[in-house]
Amino acid sequence: MFYLIEENLREISREDLKKADKQYVAVLSSQEWKSGRDSFEMGIDIEPDMSEIYTTKAEVNYDSLTGTFSIPSRKNLSGEDSKFAFALDEKGIVFIDDSGKAQELIDHIIRVKKWKFPSLERFIYDFLDQIVIDDLRLMEKYERELDSMEKSILDEEDTNPTIRLNDIRSDIRDLRIHYEQLMDMGQEFEENENNFFKAENLRYFRLFLNRMARLHDTSTSLRDYTMQLRDQYKAHLDVKQNRIMTILTVVTTIFMPLTLIVGWYGMNFRYMPELDWRWSYPIVIAASILIVIACLCFFKKKKWL
Repeated sequence: MFYLIEENLREISREDLKKADKQYVAVLSSQEWKSGRDSFEMGIDIEPDMSEIYTTKAEVNYDSLTGTFSIPSRKNLSGEDSKFAFALDEKGIVFIDDSGKAQELIDHIIRVKKWKFPSLERFIYDFLDQIVIDDLRLMEKYERELDSMEKSILDEEDTNPTIRLNDIRSDIRDLRIHYEQLMDMGQEFEENENNFFKAENLRYFRLFLNRMARLHDTSTSLRDYTMQLRDQYKAHLDVKQNRIMTILTVVTTIFMPLTLIVGWYGMNFRYMPELDWRWSYPIVIAASILIVIACLCFFKKKKWL
């Protein structure tokens, strides 16, 4: 697919592209790029292997700027990334894409964007913006889920959030890495080493870098929040275990003197006058009850119960 950058992207044919005097956007498959890359006159010889793309980055060449995108799916951040490559110069940008992701982003730009001052820089800004357009909403969703987990912990509900906390922390880590890579790419564009971009349009890349910085800070805060909740849940478990140990200690302490009485009178020596005394049994019962009451009152006074 070939487009001219006008008030919006206007689709054209390959033949029309050769005659056009405006900047362009092209989306090609790997095979189409191999067979037609010479027509773009970028002076580069890249044959991207989509299976070998792992990061989002940009590299400055002598007369072109090339790079790759590895975009995590916002529906499943731990799943397979959408991967494609690109090459650009002052005349336009070519996406080499077998995944369909680049075309999907461009189709959305065609539907919703109309530019007063069309330029390659503005297109790249909108393209990058489409990658992260829903991320703030995603962050808010994670924050609401974490708030719900915190409430459950404080209400001492019998739920274990550890597995979900680990999943969220893993997702946020992947997003943070992705944002850092996009920031590196934006800085390469803003550097404009080959003067492919107009100086007055570099502000678009600064705007994008500012947005990435805010998203990066938000993701960092959420990561810290997940660690705080994990520590809070561990502290809650410790308090719960301490409470159980306190109860067990109290019960054990109460029954220790009773066990002594049982052991003492369970010896059955021949000359134990209490064994033949008719009031021995009720007195032992009364003494045991008094011991229990005295222990409970003592523990209550010490606030151990």
